[in-house]
Amino acid sequence: MQGLTSLQDAQKTVLAATQTLGVEKIGLLEALGRVLGEDIIASRDNPPWDNSAMDGFAVRAEDIRQEHAITKPVVLTVIEDVPAGKMATKTVGRGQAIRIMTGAPVPKGADTVVKVEETEPSGDTVRIFKQEPRGSNIRPQGEDVKKGDCIIAKGTQLRPAEIGMLAILAKSFILVHQRPRVAILSTGDELADLDERFDEEKIINSNSYGLAAAVQEAGGIPILLGIAKDEPAALKDKIAHGLNADVLVLSGGVSMGDYDFTKAVFKELGAEMNFWKLAIRPGQPLAFGKIQGRLAFGLPGNPVSSMVTFEQLVRPAMLKLSGQRRYGRPVVQALFQEKFSKRTDRRHFLRGILSREDGQLKVRTTGEQGSGILTSMVKANCLIDIPQEVERLNPGDTVTVQVLSAELWDREGAQPHTHSGKLSCC
Repeated sequence: MQGLTSLQDAQKTVLAATQTLGVEKIGLLEALGRVLGEDIIASRDNPPWDNSAMDGFAVRAEDIRQEHAITKPVVLTVIEDVPAGKMATKTVGRGQAIRIMTGAPVPKGADTVVKVEETEPSGDTVRIFKQEPRGSNIRPQGEDVKKGDCIIAKGTQLRPAEIGMLAILAKSFILVHQRPRVAILSTGDELADLDERFDEEKIINSNSYGLAAAVQEAGGIPILLGIAKDEPAALKDKIAHGLNADVLVLSGGVSMGDYDFTKAVFKELGAEMNFWKLAIRPGQPLAFGKIQGRLAFGLPGNPVSSMVTFEQLVRPAMLKLSGQRRYGRPVVQALFQEKFSKRTDRRHFLRGILSREDGQLKVRTTGEQGSGILTSMVKANCLIDIPQEVERLNPGDTVTVQVLSAELWDREGAQPHTHSGKLSCC
């Protein structure tokens, strides 16, 4: 359709205009979920020395070679006890053993650890009932980490496992990419905020709060600018306050109504706009450009349209800003469970419920799909991506599904078919 930008082109335009933010130093306990801004190079081996994997006795393998150890155990002299956190002061010689705890360094002269369950200590001797191969129950130096290796690469989103590894490497402070600050503004005289007294003619401003939550989920910092009245001066003043952030997100005021002033105000503020309409549903009226170097999005006012377009355009931009290497939601292929038809002028995103039945992934819609029906998003754990050229779907047809629930992704094995510069929905 003439005048409409395809979503794929819009996504490419947005990502091309988005530059990754700089880095900041933070404490390790603040780092969960952040994106690493430096390569982490190991400054030492881990473990730093050969250590015991078991409580037992450090011995020489040649001393416990006995064909019938159970009936005729080897008897060794115990010359020292070494708890975890201590180093042995003696060297294991022929016919000798050192009692050792899990994690303690293996004493000089020893090359094997016999588990305590296979022994019978008695005074200053120990009876060994099992012949162990050389190297048994010993964790060698550098088994986990080698000095000089890159252990965690720049651009990695930090999970508990990475936090633990950073602690092993004694990284109390690390460099991470800054979190994008996103200014959120709702527009319209018909809106009232949560703490306002309002009459039946008003609509609660849900978009600001839904978008703020979406910003937080994507790792950003939401800045609520409130509600701008349908007056150019009021809108301009609110937008100007939002230009201190990295991203400006407006909802409402981007269609062709008599009171939709966003386009004019954007231009007055020197905006360089890239597109104003998308060939998608929901979410056709959508603006994107830069105002004084800041990314600026004008999203539709209908709650579902606002959330769906945030998913497809704002969220990927935020992930790139924050240093992520993948910008799209994970996707799966699933069997559609209903009949559906549409015109071939726009790409559709249906709110869906994805589940596994009889070993197959299946998906159905959440019901009524109107752009003002927010319950369609509340019930959804996915978005069903219907290409522009598809006119009809029947039960059993295979469709592409964007997974919104991280829990569902883990359970159903969705794959993040994304890499730098591309999105799962492209």
